[in-house]
Amino acid sequence: VSRQLKEEIRRGFAGLEDPLAGLLDMLENSSDWKGKGHSLGYYITTELQLWIKEHPAVQQSGPRLQKLQARALGTLAQCPTNLLDPLISIYQLHTADRNCLLAHISHLYHKGDYKEAAILSIKLKLQPDQDVEKMCTPLLLQDKTNLVEDYVGEYPELQSKLLHILDTWCEPGFDIRDISRQYQGTFRCKPDKFNHKTLSKLIFRLLDRFNVDPALCPNVINQRHLRTLHYLFYKRFVEKTMTQENWTDHVQSTVGENQWLQGHLIQLLLRYCDLNTAAQWAQRCNLPKETLPHEVADELQKLQIQERVEEATKALKFQESKRNNYYQLPIPRANIHFLQTWEETLPCWEKVLQPGQVVGIDMEYKPSFGMVGKPRVSLLQLALKDEVFLLDLPRLLEEAEMGGRMEELLHFIQTLYSDSAITKLGYGMSGDFSSLAATCSALKDANKQAQGVVDLLTVDKQVDVLSPEQSYEDGGCRQPEKGLSLLVQHVLGKPLDKTEQLSNWEKRPLREEQILYAASDAYCLLEVYEKLCKDPASFGLSLDLTESLVGKPSMKPKAKKQLNKQEVPSPSGQHCKASKPEPSHPPAPISPKEFSVVCDNMLQGLGRYLRCLGVDVRMLENEDDHRKAAEIARQEGRVILTSGLPYQTLQSQVAEGRCFSVNCSEKAKEQALQVLKHFNVQVSLADIFSRCQ
Repeated sequence: VSRQLKEEIRRGFAGLEDPLAGLLDMLENSSDWKGKGHSLGYYITTELQLWIKEHPAVQQSGPRLQKLQARALGTLAQCPTNLLDPLISIYQLHTADRNCLLAHISHLYHKGDYKEAAILSIKLKLQPDQDVEKMCTPLLLQDKTNLVEDYVGEYPELQSKLLHILDTWCEPGFDIRDISRQYQGTFRCKPDKFNHKTLSKLIFRLLDRFNVDPALCPNVINQRHLRTLHYLFYKRFVEKTMTQENWTDHVQSTVGENQWLQGHLIQLLLRYCDLNTAAQWAQRCNLPKETLPHEVADELQKLQIQERVEEATKALKFQESKRNNYYQLPIPRANIHFLQTWEETLPCWEKVLQPGQVVGIDMEYKPSFGMVGKPRVSLLQLALKDEVFLLDLPRLLEEAEMGGRMEELLHFIQTLYSDSAITKLGYGMSGDFSSLAATCSALKDANKQAQGVVDLLTVDKQVDVLSPEQSYEDGGCRQPEKGLSLLVQHVLGKPLDKTEQLSNWEKRPLREEQILYAASDAYCLLEVYEKLCKDPASFGLSLDLTESLVGKPSMKPKAKKQLNKQEVPSPSGQHCKASKPEPSHPPAPISPKEFSVVCDNMLQGLGRYLRCLGVDVRMLENEDDHRKAAEIARQEGRVILTSGLPYQTLQSQVAEGRCFSVNCSEKAKEQALQVLKHFNVQVSLADIFSRCQ
């Protein structure tokens, strides 16, 4: 614009009494500014905008400004877009009454000026007070998606509403022509541009642009997944270029838990596969039968019946296998009593506390899995010859505390352990006593007062000889037995089933499997004790078993005993023989206390036997390297006891005569005699059990 024109325009403003009203008079009575491009009206308007900043006194307010704003709104409806911002600024339309502005927009909308209504709404920031569906629908039908995006661009809530509206247009059965009929005659609709594919692309573009959660548009997401499903079926069954495993993984991932997609999956399976495959997928998706085609529902029912028959057959075989392979309770289930109240325990105490009674005692705790401290007893099991009592100890202690019977309950437990006329059988009872003390502090001295206890862990350390009929063949791939289970296997022929050992014993009610397991753990002690008493010599025990074992409970060893390591073949397949001849002049006699040895890890049975006789024994763990024996022998001045090939390696690492090869084809007792004789160790009665076991 020439300087001369600018000056002329400014002189004109200066000469007017009311420049703002003068501009409106000019615009209302001129058609020049209605065309495209920068008209004379545009130059006059923008120049006035600048001139007002230099002459703020010309600004209007109050009723006069309101009249000007009303006239300006009428002008805005007709003026080109490039005049909107200058006019809004000059007449301060952002400060105008919002209801008046909205009414003006509504007037434009009902005239069919949808585009102008939207543009003016954007300029005046009126969108939060408008119906986004009402404003955007005609714009979408005219394919003015860019204007729609600008309309919601600064308002996340409106973005979500718009996407939800578009998603409803993707619902199965929706027809866009039902919407477009409302606008017939007002503008030319383009509903053909709004097919599912076009809508889907628009929605995904807006989801990406506005960073909105796709979950807001379930219909379009489902449609996309359905197209993926069709593609997967094409690749698998038409092109045949996808493996069954990959196809299954992709189908599962695509369908997920969406029932609508699962229904389409069943239809596709019926088209491409067979009834049985469709029924298998219906079962995998856990689809209700009423939602399935009747032929698939019938096939699914057949499949479920077949699976139940197979499961029942498998369960019967499993139970039969357990009966054949594991120790079984010889008493009926009705003779196992689960006791939770004081009244229920009274018959139990009456039977258990009979003089001359033999009671198998065991306890169960919730597994601690490395937690610090002793676990609290969850269940106390008392087994008699004809029945087993399972005491819910936490519940009984709580009831006794509340009912004032704590003293009586503790009296019964203390009497059971302290009465020498009652034989108590257990396994590793010192650990049980510690947990009993952790459960109830009043029972912390129960182990000191205990009399008449037989800890079968002591037997576990002494049993050496197994009678031929007690060999046990394990046809499965189980872990090797240990602890009480191993002792039961050697004495009674079958191990305990320990599958419930790591149960949550605090949870109530106990499962049937837990009840049977707990009863078996206690009752087997009676049968083991009875068999050992009848024939102690067959197991390498003293003829007077009761006299040798009744007393204080023993400590549980850190490493569990492996009783079946009686014979270890050498790598060459030949049984080991002592490689050194007996010396012609035996050494001077020594006592077991003076004799220190380190046993290689294939001689742990020998090590335990020598320790029972008072010898100072260290044993390698199963995972230790044989060479560790030489290291210990040099540091602590011990004799190495080994067997087989390791002897050749170890004898060269210590002084002559400080490594001895034991005949590994012998049993522990004979091995011990061989060692004692070779080193001239003289064992007295006082030496036996003189060391902590």
